[in-house]
Amino acid sequence: MLTQHHLLPAAHAGTQRQLRSLHFGPGRSGRKAYLQASLHADEVPPMLVAQSLIQRLQRLEAEGAIEGRIVLVPLANPVGLSQDLQGSALGRFDLATGLNFNRQFKHLGTSVARAVAPRLGDDLQANTREVRRVLGEQLAAWQAQTETEALKRQLQCLAHDADLVLDLHCDNQAVMHLYVGSAQVDAARPLAGYLGAQALLHTPLAGDEPFDETLARLWWELAEHFAGRHPIDPLGCVGLTVELRGETDVSQSLADQDAQGLIAYLQQQGHVAGEAPPVPTACEPTPLEAVEPVTAPCPGIVVFAKAPGDWVLKGELVAEIVDPLTDERTPLHARSSGRCFARSARRYASRGMRLAKIAGHEAYRSGKLLSL
Repeated sequence: MLTQHHLLPAAHAGTQRQLRSLHFGPGRSGRKAYLQASLHADEVPPMLVAQSLIQRLQRLEAEGAIEGRIVLVPLANPVGLSQDLQGSALGRFDLATGLNFNRQFKHLGTSVARAVAPRLGDDLQANTREVRRVLGEQLAAWQAQTETEALKRQLQCLAHDADLVLDLHCDNQAVMHLYVGSAQVDAARPLAGYLGAQALLHTPLAGDEPFDETLARLWWELAEHFAGRHPIDPLGCVGLTVELRGETDVSQSLADQDAQGLIAYLQQQGHVAGEAPPVPTACEPTPLEAVEPVTAPCPGIVVFAKAPGDWVLKGELVAEIVDPLTDERTPLHARSSGRCFARSARRYASRGMRLAKIAGHEAYRSGKLLSL
């Protein structure tokens, strides 16, 4: 295992943070997988899963089972981890800018397409190498203006040449679920099976440039852009966001279980030698456009009737909001049938607050599809 430390520019005098990246395998095969934990720094379960992964990857490396390269960043956001306000962890948004740490990564599809156009040929693998080379050059040239921008640049630089990118997160209260681009659903199905995901959510474009989509989307867009002229692999980088249940689902048994599922997927994808376990039956993919965000039309006490993992029928009661001033109760009913895969841990709602998410099958939303 090779350990690298990546210093971030200090935002203030006397402070400097760093990333730690762990590199497994000799890189002989030319294949690379990249995993990172807790880009939202207040999401603890991914950090513990990463610890379990380190032990497994060290053993696999010692056994010679990693021919390529597997890179793991066990703590992807030291900036957010330091944002503690009177006992409350505030690791989702950058307090300096108000921006979500998993938004506004650098999407370079147009500039990469322009730069590689005169250099592409009929060799698919040579084209893949050229795209990665140019992407790496353009990311290295990104002049980050803030500490958080420098963090994002460093993470993208570490992952830009990976065949597989897994961004490990968790929700507030939730069951295991995944996000992936629609062009890569088939590549994501085995991971959904190994992890026992109860929702596999896909969309052509989620909006706001989250980490995994920024890296993966470039490939299917380039494949479409150069179709009929030069072959580009739309799966040049398979990128997924893995939501490891809820924020308090922190236990060694769950971490070991999830790490083993991730290793099985790395085997199935050819990043780890050996025969992968049979893929368990996975949930059916559903469009992100069909996710119903149950929101509060008024303030009050939230009394849930449905929990994460419950199947909800159209018209069923999901929650009630009780106004403590008027005693009025406002029922919230599902507009379509689907799996309740996440809900808020807060039990007092402000008007417009998102309370729960239901994975339906009939797309009806558009625009920016991710929560804030």
